[in-house]
Amino acid sequence: MTTSHVVFLPFMAYGHMIPMADMAVLFASRGLKTTILTTSSTAHRLAKSIRKTAGFTHQIALHTIDFKTEEPGIENPDQVVSKDHLSRFFEALSTLQEPFERFIETTQPNCIVADMFFPWTTETASKFGIPRVVFNGSGFFQLCVSDAVTRYRPNVSSDSEPFIVPHLPHEIKLTRKQLPQFEGEEFKVFLKVIILSMEAEAKSYGVIFNSFYELEPEYVRHYREVMKRKAWHIGPVSLYSKTIEEKVERGKKSSIDEHECLKWLDSKPTGSVVYVSFGSIVKVTNAQLYEISMGLEACVSNFIWVIRDGQESSMPEGFEARMEAEGRGLIIKGWAPQVLILDHDSVGGFVTHCGWNSVLEGVSGGVAMVAWPVMAEQFYNAKLVTDVLRIGVSIGDVEWSADSACEGVKREVIERAVERVMSVKEGGDMRMRTRKLQVKAKTAVEKGGSSYSDLTTFIENIKTFKQ
Repeated sequence: MTTSHVVFLPFMAYGHMIPMADMAVLFASRGLKTTILTTSSTAHRLAKSIRKTAGFTHQIALHTIDFKTEEPGIENPDQVVSKDHLSRFFEALSTLQEPFERFIETTQPNCIVADMFFPWTTETASKFGIPRVVFNGSGFFQLCVSDAVTRYRPNVSSDSEPFIVPHLPHEIKLTRKQLPQFEGEEFKVFLKVIILSMEAEAKSYGVIFNSFYELEPEYVRHYREVMKRKAWHIGPVSLYSKTIEEKVERGKKSSIDEHECLKWLDSKPTGSVVYVSFGSIVKVTNAQLYEISMGLEACVSNFIWVIRDGQESSMPEGFEARMEAEGRGLIIKGWAPQVLILDHDSVGGFVTHCGWNSVLEGVSGGVAMVAWPVMAEQFYNAKLVTDVLRIGVSIGDVEWSADSACEGVKREVIERAVERVMSVKEGGDMRMRTRKLQVKAKTAVEKGGSSYSDLTTFIENIKTFKQ
């Protein structure tokens, strides 16, 4: 039998590209021929993933297509600085359809795995008689909650009045200000893409998840049986990075030498360090940066804090020097080796924006979390962490931000939340629950595990697909 060929089309944001690149390595490790299509400006991000497959029967092939945006220098969402930029960027994504279709016509793959932000790939797949599988970078829980909220619009008197999301396996309470807000002219294009992506997902062959059954079993069943969608869970894909080098080299080059980072972590007692990071897109305002500094200084915990390069001027005077002198704080400016840090025994807590990759990496590291959502589907993920899995605490009353800005939380609130997750009793109970999930995550990706088996099923489905 000829080898099945799967083509991946990742969205250009780091949070989407990293898990999709991991997925391509995973597929190649199972003997599939894999090709990643991406833009010439983001191709370099995939070089390390491709090198991982050097010894496989089929090495990942990389094919680049030109992406012309009206905005020079805005070739991926990490560079977007305004809502206007965002609209033009999303408008330009459809220009990839023609070169993508030329490639599909030439190569005739068995399957297309495309990011949710390319809804037109469902049409392409249908045209060439190939299954299109959606990757949307989140878990089952988020899609189930999102579907329920869309179907049953909350009837509440104010933006801050809690309502129960109906027809879900757990009682999930949200407020209107925690829901995505895409009102206004500047979001017209983005909202259109979201609506098209939801319609395309419903018509696609199925959805592939970077998740594992034991993390959200009721929602895997809800998605498949109640929402009647075909789905496979094959994660956490970060667990396929096993060596120190692989953990360091996910995404950009790390801004800190891994040996220096490990040496600092090795010098700290087990579970004594809290890791603070808001991912690659959230923008922490200067005022919020100041409050986080004061909150961390007031805590007794050691910490590693990842900030954007150049933001250190917003910290209190002498803060960095004091933390360094006390040996309490390590500040990383730029890109951090997150998986390496979260996997270390000295790390006990994680202050996170609740992006799906970060939640999974926190679970895989066995840490308790301070859930501080900002945008996208992060408020739903935060509910999974705090209310369903009970492995974290909420930062409190924050609202969904249209411009990805993290702001408005006072130092006392930060200090209290960090102390709760780092405490012996409450934090210890959360860590115990996370560690049970950590073991299940590792088992899931091993031969015979739930994710390993679901990938086997997926491969069989692709091989026997008939339009």
